[in-house]
Amino acid sequence: MAESEPVRLRLGSIAPDFKADTTQGPVKFHEWAGDSWVIFFSHPADFTPVCTTELGEVARLAPKFAERGVKLIGLSASPLPDHVKWIQDIQEYGAQFGRTSVDYPIIADPSRRISTLYDMLDALDETNVDAKGIPFTVRTVFVIDPKKVIRLMLSYPASTGRNFDEILRAIDSLQLGDKHRITTPVNWRPGQDVIVHPGVSNDEAKTLFPEFRSELPYLRLTPLNVPPS
Repeated sequence: MAESEPVRLRLGSIAPDFKADTTQGPVKFHEWAGDSWVIFFSHPADFTPVCTTELGEVARLAPKFAERGVKLIGLSASPLPDHVKWIQDIQEYGAQFGRTSVDYPIIADPSRRISTLYDMLDALDETNVDAKGIPFTVRTVFVIDPKKVIRLMLSYPASTGRNFDEILRAIDSLQLGDKHRITTPVNWRPGQDVIVHPGVSNDEAKTLFPEFRSELPYLRLTPLNVPPS
């Protein structure tokens, strides 16, 4: 999808490609993503309190995302020089919680070009604008798979910090669902029982999931004994 052709993104859409300046140099998004899963998450502005806590938490969780083959890339609607200074604050604040360096790129998007492409602007909140009256981004998260398909979207208001443990949990669910014919129930955590996919017949389930049990005719639970990768 060309950068000049913004569309209303949905689950299943191809994530638009773009070129951008980041704290780790210029990137062409699809090329940078390669064959990895990607977490692409936005911020309203640099040197703001909620954003500072979020970026520090992502730095802390970065090794866990890496274990799952997930690349991280942030975006903030501020210029690149501000990003560089802001990272120092993020790392200073995060040190008290054992958080590591911010080793993932942060996109500079002061013109809101990429934010517009991904429909991340808070256009309905008249208070969430910069000095020029341009809307800031909401706290949006895109989970993008190796085929560049958007698999999950979350949007939070500027006032509310995100739960990146939940995003990590969602990645686990998506990746298991891609490898096995399962879905995951409410509040599922890795290691807990999963749901046999509705497209799997009972005869197939006896082979694929010998320990499955039927709670309801359409709700079949099973342990998922996944060998270590």
